[in-house]
Formats: sequence, C-alpha cells, structure tokens
Amino acid sequence: MRERDEPEVVGRRVQRLRAQRGLTQRQLAEPAYTPAYISTLEAGRVRASDEALRHIADRLGVAFEELAVGRPAHLATGLRLRLTEAQRLLADGRAEEAAVQYGLVRAEAEAHGLGCEQADALLGLGECALETGALSEARDCFERAEEHLAGKALPMRVPAVRGRAVAHYLAGELRYAVYLLESTLDELNRGGLHDPDALLLLYASVIGPYMDMGAHARAAQAAEFALALAPRAGDPALIARMHRSVARTLLAEGRIAEADASLAKAAELYAQLRLRTELANCHWMRGYVYAQNGELDRAEEELRQAHTMLARTRAALYRSQAAVELADVLHRRGRSEEAAELLEGVLGDFSSERGAVHAAAAHRLLGIIAEDARDTEAAEEHYVRALSLLERAGAAGDLADLCRLLGDLLRRTGRTEAALDAYRTGLGHRTAPGTTTLGPAPAQPPLWPVSPSADRPPL
Repeated sequence: MRERDEPEVVGRRVQRLRAQRGLTQRQLAEPAYTPAYISTLEAGRVRASDEALRHIADRLGVAFEELAVGRPAHLATGLRLRLTEAQRLLADGRAEEAAVQYGLVRAEAEAHGLGCEQADALLGLGECALETGALSEARDCFERAEEHLAGKALPMRVPAVRGRAVAHYLAGELRYAVYLLESTLDELNRGGLHDPDALLLLYASVIGPYMDMGAHARAAQAAEFALALAPRAGDPALIARMHRSVARTLLAEGRIAEADASLAKAAELYAQLRLRTELANCHWMRGYVYAQNGELDRAEEELRQAHTMLARTRAALYRSQAAVELADVLHRRGRSEEAAELLEGVLGDFSSERGAVHAAAAHRLLGIIAEDARDTEAAEEHYVRALSLLERAGAAGDLADLCRLLGDLLRRTGRTEAALDAYRTGLGHRTAPGTTTLGPAPAQPPLWPVSPSADRPPL
C-alpha cells in the first residue's frame, strides 16, 4: 500500500463520509474517542494513528485503505477482474478493444498508486500494440512496465523484456533483440531460475531473430525447448472463463481473497492463450527446417498450420511473415503464381520500420519470379528494394545472397560494372552458413537433454 495521505486530506475525507451517513462527531467518536478529537482530525490538525483510523473506518462502514489513501474498497480486486477481461479480449484477437480496457485500468491504477496492476496494464497495452504493429508504442509500454517491476524477481520481469525484444525484432533490429533475449535466458539458467513460463516465452521469441540472422542451429534448439515446455491444456479459454465468473460471484459476496485466487487462475490461463502465437512460431520453424532438408510437402504443411494459427489470433504482422515463408515453399514446388499472389497480398503489411527482413524476402522472391517470367525490369526493382531493407536490418547472409542475384541479373543485361559493384557489396557481407557474430550461446537448462527424446516432438 502507498504511504498515507496528508492529515488535511484524510480529515476532509472523514468529514465527507460522516456527512454522507448523517452521523454527528460524537456518534463517530464513541466509545473510544471524543467529539473534540474528531473535530481536530477533520480539520487536519492531527495525524490519526492506524488504530484511530480503523475505528473510524469501522464506524463509517468503509475499508481502512479508503480512509488512509482514498482507495475505494475492493478496487485492486476489481481492477484485476477488468485485467482478465482485457486479456480475454486480446486472446480473442480483439486487440483494439483490449487496449481501451487496459488503458482505463492503467489510468485508475496510477491514480490510486497500485503499481502491480499498473505494470500488468502496461504489459497488456504493449501486447496490443505488437498485435496491431504499433512498434514504438509497444516499446514504450514495455519499458514503463519494466520500470514498475524493477524491484521484482527476474521471472516476473521476463514478459516486459520479451515484449521489448519482440518490438525491436519486428522493427528490424535483430542483433539487439537477440541480445535482450539471450542475456535474459543466460541470467535465468545460470541463476537456477528455471521458471517454465518465463523460459517458454524467451525460447519461443528468439526463434525468429535467430532464423533471420542465419543462426539456424540455435533456432532449432530454441524451438525444441519451446515445444517441450508448451502447456497441454485442453481448452484453457473455457477454464479461464469459469474462474472469471466465479471471481465475480465471490467479489459480490465480499470474499476478496478467494476472488483474487480465482482471478489469478484465470489470468494465468489467458496468458497461456497468447502462446498460440508462440507455438505458431515453432511450427513455422519446423517448416523452415523441413524446407532446408528438401521435404517441401512437410514444410508446406507446417507453414500452413503456422499461418492458420496466426490468422486466428489476428496477428497481422506475424501472419504476413509466415506467408512469406510459405510463398517460398510454394515457389519451390512449382506454384509460382500462387506464391506471387500470396506475397502481393501481404507486402502492404511491411515497411522499413516494420518487418523489414520479411519485406525484403518478399521482394527477393517476387524478383526471382519476375526473372523466371523474363520481366527483368520488375525483377531489378524488387532486388533493389530488398537490398535497401536488408542493409538497414543487418541480415548479413541474406544480403550476400541478394547481391549475387542482383549481380547476375545486371551481368546478363550487359551492365558489367554495376554487376561487379553488386558482387563486391555481397562479398563484404558474406558469412559462413548458420553462423552469426553473436558470441557463445546462452546457458542451457541443466535438467533437459539436448538430443531429441521419445516424449518430445522431433523437428
């Protein structure tokens, strides 16, 4: 609870509540205190003890907190109820509605000094902003949530760190995103803080940046860990809805502690529902691995599953990224027209500040398709746009490959000097397959075997 209000503020509050209930100062004071004491207290000339305030609160029929800090009775529990409702809306893919609810809760929590509820609301606002692609807003929300959670244990701060990392990743800042995620994983594992929810969020979130930086071995291992940690709840939405309804009933009966416990269970389940996006990323990774191994039918199956899961969450930016990976497999299976149609449908979801790496991949693939159709002008335009996007994101392996494609095109069209410039640029960004300049991998959870086992789905 925050520090008590000043005596004059408390005094005015006591006077107002006493008048509302039609009580005299004598009736409020008896039997423990005198009317003169109440008069002095209401005038703000004395700082009442906790014992005196509890007596007055009991006589007025209000909670101690309402007198001490002006916080209405049951406010914190009511705000948590509204937070679970906002989580439900977000889990249903209704990010805009959820953001309105989170914003109202944040403002009320801030007004009454409820730091934990304020942090939860900011986390929710950050997730809503990620879903809608407002990346700067998302980063701001997650940073403010971290500030509110600064004194908490690391597992409690992980959702804010993870959210900030994802916002940087989606903006094309791959190396910084990986740094945030890996350093937090390292701190958790080396410190023995093996919280499964925190680890799952981090491992699932680092898959995308790893893939885009060419660290395929690390991405595969992160996906393996994430799938092993994934909860196996049948239908958490139904259970969460039940707990939320029970909490309302308990709250109405004044059973605040039981209502809080029920709300905590609902909030946990709604948080798990967000894992639909994380699990979709794991299917995405498996599809990528199958594609690299030439198993294109299995790759298409996994990527379609990821795309479908992301479409259900209405996570437009993630869905568009998965669509680019799926289009690549379709093209390799000889269905270039279908691939091009899929790519043209999602290009509008990207920009240099939003999904830059996948925007570049879309332009690269459209360039290849245009070359196959002997439309060299369109192909060159797509390659140049992809090059600009990749240079900003620092995706070295993809840059080298793109420069080769552009150089070959320029050479075939008789522009030898321009082709040499493109090749030189590519050589400057060349990197060994599957490597990055990230340094050693983070510490691993000591209790899990690295090799596939019978009870873990193989990649």
